[in-house]
Amino acid sequence: MYNILEIKNLSVEINKKKILRNINITMWGGQSYVMFGPNGSGKTSLLMTVMGMPGYPVKKGKIILENKDITKKTVDERARLGMGIAFQLPQEIKGVKLIDMLKISAGKKPNQELSSDEKKLIKKFMLDEMLDRDVNLDFSGGEKKRAEVLQLLFMKPKVLLLDEPDSGVDLESLKMIGEEIQRYIEKNNASALVITHQGHILEHMGVEKACVLLKNTIYCYNEPQKILESIRKNGYKGCLRCMKRRIKE
Repeated sequence: MYNILEIKNLSVEINKKKILRNINITMWGGQSYVMFGPNGSGKTSLLMTVMGMPGYPVKKGKIILENKDITKKTVDERARLGMGIAFQLPQEIKGVKLIDMLKISAGKKPNQELSSDEKKLIKKFMLDEMLDRDVNLDFSGGEKKRAEVLQLLFMKPKVLLLDEPDSGVDLESLKMIGEEIQRYIEKNNASALVITHQGHILEHMGVEKACVLLKNTIYCYNEPQKILESIRKNGYKGCLRCMKRRIKE
């Protein structure tokens, strides 16, 4: 196991308003990290910042990927170094077939064939009959989410950033998505940072660490199930009162 991603004292401001304050997370190869938090707490902003999306200027702190400071690197530079993201609300892309997007994700040219393993994964994600359709056009919510995660796995990233992979997904698809993400992490010694509201994805992934993002900063680091049970019992107000906020990761 090795240190794959470090987020050190990260603070982000947009229009002089702090949207992230002093975020510290360390992720290890072969492990996953889950993040809880209410709407508007800054969870998606954190993923966007880590991925290097425009519009999320880092005011303070660093993002370290495999001992390389990537704080000032662009999205495409971070992708080449092994970072990938699956969005909460995947966009429709008219004029681009799903099969072509998957080939692009796999680093292949349009005239190249996918490998047998890649074809098996497409079938497992129940998307083999949708390959000639435009990306996400008239897809159901679950189909969009499956296609989004599949593209991410085809990219073979070292760090997977997943924004609510369990939202809008039926139970069968959720089980498959969670298990395939976990299998990929273990096989490739990769790491995932997963945002979730309901925590359903935890049933199908071996997530080791968790934190709560509240008011743009982290209030708690603990075991995933302990945090989830606390939120269900006491809500996020309980997290604000929790003394564990004083415990460092």
